[in-house]
Amino acid sequence: MASTTEQNRQAYLRRVLTARVYDVAHETPLDEAKKLSKRIGNKVLLKREDTQPVFSFKLRGAFNKMVHLTAEERARGVICASAGNHAQGVALAARRLGCRAVIVMPVTAPALKVEAVRNLGGEVVLVGESFSDAAQHAEKMQQEEGLSFVHPFDDPYVIAGQGTIGMEILRQYQPGDRTRPDAIFVQIGGGGLAAGVATYIKAIYPEIKVIGVETKDSDAMKRSLDAGENITLEDVGLFSDGTAVKRVGDETLMLCRENLDDIILVDSDEICAAIKDVFEDTRTIVEPSGALSLAGLKAWARREKAVNKTLIAITSGANMNFDRLRFVSERAEYGEQREAIFAVTIPEERGSFRRLCKLVGSRSVTEFNYRISDQEKAYIFVGIQTANSHDADELVHVFENSGFPTLNLTHDELAKLHLRHMIGGHSKLATNEHLLRFEFPERPGSLMKFLTSLAPQWNISLFHYRNNGADFGRIFVGIQVPPEDDQLFKEFLHALGYRYWEETDNPACKFFLS
Repeated sequence: MASTTEQNRQAYLRRVLTARVYDVAHETPLDEAKKLSKRIGNKVLLKREDTQPVFSFKLRGAFNKMVHLTAEERARGVICASAGNHAQGVALAARRLGCRAVIVMPVTAPALKVEAVRNLGGEVVLVGESFSDAAQHAEKMQQEEGLSFVHPFDDPYVIAGQGTIGMEILRQYQPGDRTRPDAIFVQIGGGGLAAGVATYIKAIYPEIKVIGVETKDSDAMKRSLDAGENITLEDVGLFSDGTAVKRVGDETLMLCRENLDDIILVDSDEICAAIKDVFEDTRTIVEPSGALSLAGLKAWARREKAVNKTLIAITSGANMNFDRLRFVSERAEYGEQREAIFAVTIPEERGSFRRLCKLVGSRSVTEFNYRISDQEKAYIFVGIQTANSHDADELVHVFENSGFPTLNLTHDELAKLHLRHMIGGHSKLATNEHLLRFEFPERPGSLMKFLTSLAPQWNISLFHYRNNGADFGRIFVGIQVPPEDDQLFKEFLHALGYRYWEETDNPACKFFLS
């Protein structure tokens, strides 16, 4: 008797083979990323789902689900919750099928995606800070208005529609050749794409590895697989908005448990580097979730010391706000480990900076921030072009051996986001100071809302805000709180409702600001 896993694979194999997707989608190219392949010593292929009519794979699953609704269900209309790409797929499918489509999107969804949905005829409702918030509201509306719910990932028809990508990969990769890809990398939000591709691939060629990729701050699938049950995250990162899901699907969790070989976690810097990689090979700019699988591919190749392997990444979407490119460009070098930043203490005397620059050697200085603050010591914030992470460690060793105490800040989020713009902020007046980072959805009036939310009884001693063109804003703030108010202050932070990080004891803060 066949195992449950094998039965599931065969069931989804049939669903994928009979899926209706090509009424709206087309078979996308499988292109070699030649520059990246040469650089990392493996053959890297990109499955170009960013070239679909809505610049995302999501229309596959959406149309396959909706075409299987009854005529009566379509006549009542459909509703979905989405951060953007599924929304466009549902809107396009509804226009093709001639039915009403209500799209509930989180307020953090990029304006580009919201406008695209409206242009396709979707009725947009903006609710909540994440996909999960939007999904709860969509379920309420669905019950109230009798609409048919088109789930973005946890539905067999949706999963099968996404699984047609795996079918295309096997058909396209070296037709007639006996060799197979060594590994296929798939981004994970709710898990529909990973479940569909992995289940199809394993039903045909179980020896091909299928590896999921999540961001470190939106890793609901990995946590759920590790725990053996579906885990709901309290918060999710906002950078890769297409995969910002607090809870994965029950069906997708089951299929990923049976068919995924591994899950790789990456951070925003690695995603930015992958966006740059795709651009350099294709002259196309993919969105963060679209580059997520490639970031995971590179991380896996480094971890496994892979050489001469054939590795495939799905570039799942290209709905990128143009203004967000400022952040991507700034962070790509960190993700590729081509730039390091340091806090260096040098004597406050002539010739010190020249001596420091000589130690840098042939490397380029990418940033230099300094403000006089002490008669004997100068505190320098410096960025230096590097070849790899070991290069940064070597520079620390060189500086300190030359009498320049050095702190490597390359992996310090606070330093990269804020302190680089605020060097020289020591003040004897900043007593009883709490230093905190906040993150909040970026939309008109959001900064003013944040300012008016701060309790008036405590003094603001430091404030830094920089709009990076992203869909979320970041603030770094110092608030002076008397020791007797500490408990009250903790309660205030909890009630405020914004994601925050206490940075008072951060070494970089003590170095430059305390």
